Formats: sequence, C-alpha cells, structure tokens
Amino acid sequence: MARILVVDDDPDIVEATRLFLTKEGHQVEAAYNRQDGLKKVSSFKPDLLILDVIMELPDDGFTLAQELRRAGNKLPILMLTSVESVSGLSFGKDDEMVPVDDFQSKPIEPAKLIEKVNHLLKR
Repeated sequence: MARILVVDDDPDIVEATRLFLTKEGHQVEAAYNRQDGLKKVSSFKPDLLILDVIMELPDDGFTLAQELRRAGNKLPILMLTSVESVSGLSFGKDDEMVPVDDFQSKPIEPAKLIEKVNHLLKR
C-alpha cells in the first residue's frame, strides 16, 4: 500500500492515526515537529503527508507545507488541525498560504480519515 508520514506534536494523535492507517495496510512513519517532518519527507519519501498546523510554533504546519511546495514537491497533503476550535479562526486550503490538498478539523472519525486518505492517494 502507501507510505504515509504523519507530522503532529501530539503523540496520541500520531498513534491513533498510525493504528487506523496500518490496519488499512499502509506503512506509517511519524515526525513530531516541522524540522523532523521536513527531514522525513526526504528520507522516507511518503506518498501522502498528514500534517498538523500548531506544533512548536502556531504556524509550523503552514510553514512546512509552504516549504515543500516552494521546493516543487507535489506530495498530497492532508492538513488535520484543531486550530479552528482552539482559536475560533477558520482556515481552508489556499495555494499560497495553506498549500494543501485537503483540510480537516480534528477530531476526525477513523472512517472519514480513511476516506480522505484513499481519495488523496487516488489523485
């Protein structure tokens, strides 16, 4: 199946996501901050990136997505975040500021996560 990288500073989210996706046959690796995420994109070469917004800095996820796109990386990105419930701000994908393929609020139901992952992998 697919190689999926989860970049999120919450180990519980990472492990739950890993559990659901490995049950579907995917190989899942994790990184817990933007810098490690960038390194793992190069070394693990994932087919899909699942990315949180707020990690060490409030915009780490946005920054990582922007860095990847500026470098020409077309890797599908699913952004999962609780930023809307925490801050009251609403975000969506945007080619410049939020250059991701899909944007989903946390928590996400396992079936919805799998649906979104399968959709992005088919692109």
